[in-house]
Amino acid sequence: MSGFDKVVTSYEEAMAGLEDNMTVIAGGFGLCGIPEGLIAQIQKMGTKGLTVASNNCGVDDFGLGLLLPNRQIKKIIASYVGENAEFERQMMAGELEVQLTPQGTLAEQMRAGGAGIPAFFTATGVGTPVAEGKEERNINGRDYILEESLTGDFAIVKAWKADRYGNLVFRHTARNFNPMAATAGKITVVEVEEIVEPGELDPNEIHTPGIYVNRLIKGNFEKRIEQRTVRSA
Repeated sequence: MSGFDKVVTSYEEAMAGLEDNMTVIAGGFGLCGIPEGLIAQIQKMGTKGLTVASNNCGVDDFGLGLLLPNRQIKKIIASYVGENAEFERQMMAGELEVQLTPQGTLAEQMRAGGAGIPAFFTATGVGTPVAEGKEERNINGRDYILEESLTGDFAIVKAWKADRYGNLVFRHTARNFNPMAATAGKITVVEVEEIVEPGELDPNEIHTPGIYVNRLIKGNFEKRIEQRTVRSA
């Protein structure tokens, strides 16, 4: 994209350039704050061999789970995968490469990648299978493992509001993973509920500055509830 205006008018334009075997960083937590339309566009494109880094892989018929039946995802880097039966089937059958990562570590891998930090030490996972094959170091009497940061060819993100310059505001728990994911893509595409003109957003309320955003599209969202619990009448 050239210039300050990041708005595109079609999902085809939003995801232009995504090719087989690329890495995609996806924001969202469960089904909250996920870029629904961008995921659907990847499904429509039929792009295959993708490595996807995300907190989870959606459910069987929604979110990133839409990419599993056609084997569009080759490898998933995630922290929580318990709501997707097809994911479980592919993983147990050896059809899907899965790298399970502690949730805080995954968030920091995205943040570090966006900040240009290639790796960091963390105590999370020491003495568990998470530490296998990783460098360990004792610092001030405590053991740590070295975790490499994450970056992607694309980052797909859901925001609440944005101005045309790509400055983003996230709503409530949609701030989980989305701000970090937005910094970690070579091309960051943001799907947003409302686009306003520059100057309409309070600078003090902007969570992600537009310098990280390449493309911006206004979407329509189903906002499905992952586990619905209601009281009897």
